[in-house]
Amino acid sequence: MLVLLLLFSLAVGCSDVEADIANGTAKKPGPSAPAAPPQPPKPKPKPLPQLPRGGRTLFPTHQLVAFVGAPGAPALGPLDSNLDERARRLEKLATSYRGGRTILPVMELIVVTAQGAAGSDGKYRSRIDPEQIDRYLAVARKYKMLLMLDVQPGQAKPLDEVRRLEPWLRQPDVGLAVDPEWQVGPGQVPGRVFGRTSGAELNEIGAYLSALTTKYRLPEKVFVFHQLTAKIVAGEAALRPHPGVALIKSVDGIGTRGAKEATYRGLITKLPKGVHTAFKLFYVEDTRHGPLMTPAQVLALRPRPELVIYE
Repeated sequence: MLVLLLLFSLAVGCSDVEADIANGTAKKPGPSAPAAPPQPPKPKPKPLPQLPRGGRTLFPTHQLVAFVGAPGAPALGPLDSNLDERARRLEKLATSYRGGRTILPVMELIVVTAQGAAGSDGKYRSRIDPEQIDRYLAVARKYKMLLMLDVQPGQAKPLDEVRRLEPWLRQPDVGLAVDPEWQVGPGQVPGRVFGRTSGAELNEIGAYLSALTTKYRLPEKVFVFHQLTAKIVAGEAALRPHPGVALIKSVDGIGTRGAKEATYRGLITKLPKGVHTAFKLFYVEDTRHGPLMTPAQVLALRPRPELVIYE
């Protein structure tokens, strides 16, 4: 009996559906929605630019060792010619400074040179051709070295000269050095008087470099200011750290080992927070007073110079 009732219910249900279809009141199933196309894999984020030998921060991982020079000017340092040979020589010298750090050699190219004559624009400085900067950069990249562009402003405004170098400074392996000894005011001639700068002016340059590192997602950028005497940098206490910039004071004392060490100690007292130190050796001027200091003697200085420069 139960089976008969079930069969009867099914029959009635089917009849009701057929009647709805006939009357046009039943909803016919629509076409199936097309399957969504497979989504392409999301592209991997572009790797951030790195320093020449890896990483994005300079200190305390790296020890920097530099040669200075300009094309065809042996009096300005060893980077005057034969760049491949000089790069290999720099690499060999730099290994003497390892001391548990990663060696990062630096080619410091003087791109703006102070002059004793006013020149066509009255700024008492000359600039090297951009093609020369590219040539030095190509060699630096060949040997995985930093290129550091050195500016001796003469009567020009330092920040103006630095801004001209932006096509290179926006690169991850190019840093900056300024030499305020050669930065003079109106009516002054470089070489006849010591030039000077200020902590506030150096902060302007540091802020500019910091903006570049942010905009182009660059690794930490080296920014060196050379100093021979305390008077060359006024208001040094005003110096401030700038994100993405490693600010380095290079002590450029000349003379005997004792004189150079005394100059170093005198110029790094009360060093503003975040300022690193560098020590400069002169192949000609220093050796007039005795043998050139050895890497071991330089590394014994306190604080340890994080950049050692040979001119």
